[in-house]
Amino acid sequence: MAFSRGGWETFAPAKPIAVNGGIASSKTRGAMADTWWSKRFVNVLESYGLGGRMTRGRTYARKGQVVSIDVGAGLLTAEVQGSRPKPYSVTIRFATPSQAQWLKIDDALRAKVGYAARLLAGEVPNDLEDVFLNAGCQLFPIQWRDLRATCSCPDWGDPCKHQAAALYVFADQLDADPWQLLALLGRSRDDIVGLFSSGLDVDISAFDVAPWWPLRPGAPVGDTAQRVPAVAVLGDEPGAVLARVGTLDAVVQGRPASEILSRAYASLRVRSGDAPHQSGNTFDVARGSTD
Repeated sequence: MAFSRGGWETFAPAKPIAVNGGIASSKTRGAMADTWWSKRFVNVLESYGLGGRMTRGRTYARKGQVVSIDVGAGLLTAEVQGSRPKPYSVTIRFATPSQAQWLKIDDALRAKVGYAARLLAGEVPNDLEDVFLNAGCQLFPIQWRDLRATCSCPDWGDPCKHQAAALYVFADQLDADPWQLLALLGRSRDDIVGLFSSGLDVDISAFDVAPWWPLRPGAPVGDTAQRVPAVAVLGDEPGAVLARVGTLDAVVQGRPASEILSRAYASLRVRSGDAPHQSGNTFDVARGSTD
């Protein structure tokens, strides 16, 4: 059954027309998202409680019924092939931060080069949500009514299976390309990377990944040490550079690398009038202590 202006009408079941070269989700079974950030979109979609439409939307996404999908500032558009010859047009609008809110967000992002490192490594930092909340806006939609969605299909369901298919495919793409999340909010990759490059002595936009962020358990450092950009830090506090970089995902003999480096910086502070070699203190990295 489907509701129309003329009253209740019964539509005969129809199979969607197969699409040659459609955009299909990489998830052929099970959960439709892998990363915590793409799961947010799936959770918003599925929280609406429309089980049947969500099931059909997942099927459409997995079968490649999405013909095209485009992301712009506050707008996701898609063409989804249904049972009629002409694909249906899906439009989903998202709230974007105001100019004043972006100024606050930009300042917070610029303060920690670790945000750029995470994004260049293909991750959305866990605390990026807090950056947006502190600016008075949202990184993710909280509920379906936060979105304004339309579809050219005759189904008055909100969301319909075509809208669901488009968002499932978008969530799938977010797993591999988190920059699309920021593009949806009105900031391109170049916009964000430019914030950090302004504080470095190299242009990090030249990197497709973060070659200068190798600090992962078990990951080889290789020759990346030769390509680590210098971080510009205002002030003379010993740990200021660590505050700019953010938490390091590395452990040295069971202790966080950030904690050990913080103590190392403190031990290497050069007092007014003292030369570095006059300090007389040495720092044991393994113990995280001075002697």
